[in-house]
Parts: sequence; C-alpha cells; structure tokens
Amino acid sequence: MLRIVQTENGTVRGIEAADPRITAFKGIPFAAPPVGRNRWRAPQPAENWEGVRDCFRFAPISVQDTPGLGTDIYCREWHVDPGIAMDEDCLYLNVWTPARSAEEKLPVFVWFFGGGFQWGYPAEMEFDGERLARRGIVVVTVNYRLNVFGFLAHPDLTRDQPDAPANFGFLDQQAGVRWVARNIAAFGGDPHSITIGGQSAGGGSVMSQMASPQNVGLFQRAFVMSGIIRNPYEADGFGTPIPMEKAEKNGEAFLEFLGCRSIEEARRIDAKTVLAKYNAFGRRMFGVLDGRFTVGDAVKLFAEGKYVNVPVMAGNTADEFPNGIAAKSPEEYAEKVRQIFGDRADAFLALEEARFDESGFSARTSGIEQSVKALFAARRKAGNGMNGYYYRFEPDIPGWDDPGTFHSVDLWFFFETLAKCWRPFVGRHYDLARQMANYLVNFVKTGDPNGCDADGTPMPEWKPFDEETPVEMRFTAEGARPETERISPFGRMLREKIIGELK
Repeated sequence: MLRIVQTENGTVRGIEAADPRITAFKGIPFAAPPVGRNRWRAPQPAENWEGVRDCFRFAPISVQDTPGLGTDIYCREWHVDPGIAMDEDCLYLNVWTPARSAEEKLPVFVWFFGGGFQWGYPAEMEFDGERLARRGIVVVTVNYRLNVFGFLAHPDLTRDQPDAPANFGFLDQQAGVRWVARNIAAFGGDPHSITIGGQSAGGGSVMSQMASPQNVGLFQRAFVMSGIIRNPYEADGFGTPIPMEKAEKNGEAFLEFLGCRSIEEARRIDAKTVLAKYNAFGRRMFGVLDGRFTVGDAVKLFAEGKYVNVPVMAGNTADEFPNGIAAKSPEEYAEKVRQIFGDRADAFLALEEARFDESGFSARTSGIEQSVKALFAARRKAGNGMNGYYYRFEPDIPGWDDPGTFHSVDLWFFFETLAKCWRPFVGRHYDLARQMANYLVNFVKTGDPNGCDADGTPMPEWKPFDEETPVEMRFTAEGARPETERISPFGRMLREKIIGELK
C-alpha cells in the first residue's frame, strides 16, 4: 500500500483506513497559511518541509461559527463537535487512495463541501472517502476559506492585487484542484481524469469553477448536488455573483464597522474578532463578479454554453427548497404573480395545480429540479455533445424528527457513510446507498454512471436527460428507478421562464 508519498513540497506519511487496503492522508498543505499579509489574498505556494510529515489527522477547519452548539437538524446530523480545531491557517486537503503503487493512474474525485459559504469543513463525518476509494478511485477533499475571510471585496484589494481582488474561497478550491493535477500521480491517481464535485454551496462552487475561463482543461467531469439553486419565481437566486462595485461598498462598510481605515490595518486584527464583527455586521458575503475568476453568472454561462464543457451529473432531494410566493391572501398572491409574470400571469394562474394553502404560500415546485432539467435540455439542444444526468432523491428517511428528504441528507448515501449516522437506517437504505455510490464512481471513472452492482448484475440504466428522452433517475425506498418525466403544463411554464431569464 502507498503509505509514504513524495509531494512537490515534501514527503507525507498516511495511515491505514478502517479498511487497511485504503490509505488516508489527512491535513496535507496545498497552499501557504492565509494569515497576516496573506489574509484576503489568492492562495500562495506552500513552503517545503524536511523529513516525513505525518498526515494522520484532519487539519483545523476554516474560521466560522463554532459547530455543534445549536439544536437544528445539521447540529444533530454532523456538526456535532464544538471542540473541533479551528484556525485561520486552514488550507489543507485530504486524500484516500487504494493504490499500491504510483503507476496505477486511478480516476480522481475532488470534493468541495457545502454550508452556504459561511460554514462547513472536510472533516464532517459524512465526507469520509474510504467507501468510494474502495471502488477504485482516489478521493480528495479540499478545504477553503469562508464568509468574510473567503469573500470580502474592497477597493484596496482591487487596487493592490488586480489579478485576484476577490473570491478567495473559490481560488482556494482552484488551487486545491491544481495541486491535485500536479501531485496526485504520486498517490496512484490520474491527473488527466479529474472529476470535481460538491453539494449545496459546494455544488454552486462546482458551477463557478466550470464557468471560470481559467479552468479550461483542469478537470474532465463535474458532479453537482443541490447546487443549481434558482427560484422560478425570481430572476436571480443563491449563488448569483454580486457586482464588484456593490461588493466593494459592502467591504468598505465592513471595515468601517470593524474600526479600520485600510485592509492592512484589518489584516492585523485577530481572526476571532473579525468573525465576531462580521456576524454583528449582519450582511453575508458571497461570490463576486470580479472579471478575473468570475466573469458572469455561472448558471447563465452554462445556459449559453460558455463554460468548461464536460459531462455533468446533477440533481436534488425531493423536499428541499420548495419554491413559492409568500402571500397573505389569494388576492395578494395573484397580484404578485402579475408583477412577476406580466402578460403571462393569467396563463400561469390558470395552469397552477396546487392552490393557495393554509400556510399562506402559493403552489410550490423545486427550483433546483426545474433549473437542472432546463439547463440540461438547453445544452443538449445546442448539440454540444456532452451528457447531463439528472437524479431526484426521494426515499424514506427514518428518525424521530420525521425529516423527509431534507437538504443534504443524500450525502450519507452518495458517500455510503450511513453507518456513521444516528438515524436507524435499515437494509433497503444501505442497498440504495450502495447503488448511488456505484453510479457516482462509475461517473467519476468514465463520465457515464452506468455499470454493474457489487454482484455483477447491471444496475438500472440511467440515460442522459434531454427534451426528446426526458429520463430522470429516481432514488427511492425501493432502489434506483429510471422513469420518463411526466411534466405538467404548470411545471413546463416554470421551466420555460427559467430558461427565458437565463438567455
């Protein structure tokens, strides 16, 4: 087994995973610590070290709110350890490899965690890469800067570092993938067979990486879980980059709130104080339209064909983010529909199938589902030749909280880490997780999720999604079930609206 590996900066020693055929390398530095003068700068090259560096434990997580202090579903699910190490020195990645030698050239899966660009970390227990690595791929999870540390914009930064004035969290991810391209061969991986993947903000990050012209040729496939987030009732949505001028003014206001007159002065304040002031400031920071890394809205660029053109697998859970229009009465709802849909409002209201209900919300639909399908159909119609595979995750999820298929729950299944969860999963859940992990690994290997199950029998065929053959893969309590979509006139109108606004 590959327990000791030579990287570009020095030698690392890994540790056997629970399955000793897999070696885990945790806490490998891929960039210099983003502290002091490196705070709010693009990631800088890591320093070399002498001797052998033991990579047995995860490195500290990015500066963020302390995990595990709340009572919400995510603090129950995986943000469970308030004592987890946290530090501004956080640019490390982790590798799980089944390779016995550096000559194997195994496909590589690089993962970006979610958390709204405010929270999250690779050490979350659902992201254990061992089960996927057992299927013959190398798994890499990359940490990146969050919140004000990852996404501050300010005129000083634009003036002093024009080539990388913002989007430091995205640049961290990019630096991690570039490190993989330069070093993964030593771990038995193939630098020319890289799939990037992520969920929620991590999935949005995959979209942003695909939309950056800097990344052409860097990776060959993309996996987007719940990351193409668009509300069909709105023109923009989560993940839409903020105009630079607006982001700079927000940054100026934050520095004033921090009590600083310059970026250099702010760089001298300790990270805990900066985070506390950011939370008190009350305005979240996200990706910025900087004209360098981010040249436009990733979803719109995808629709226009202006992105890294690779096969994509994407989907959502059935119950997450059901979009709708908030209103206190049917009359107010109808008025809002007219404001949004204009001369098509009457047709929309006539087609609506789920009427105004007791909760005070309109008919609902999954903005993620409609957006993914709209984009897949559009690019297939454009004839770019790359397939898009759509899935919907909808099994029963057990537990006293009766959570439904809540946002992020499918992570346990795609990583096949159900045994780490407190929920009373039973055999059918483990069977489904095995299938989902198989589909994912097949996609990482070839760009096509189809293949055989563990017993050698072919799994249900998963066809690409397009308007002529709108096949979706449903992950249900009974297992994987491909079905032809039966879209309603209401759903079709919403999808057409999304595409119309992306043109």
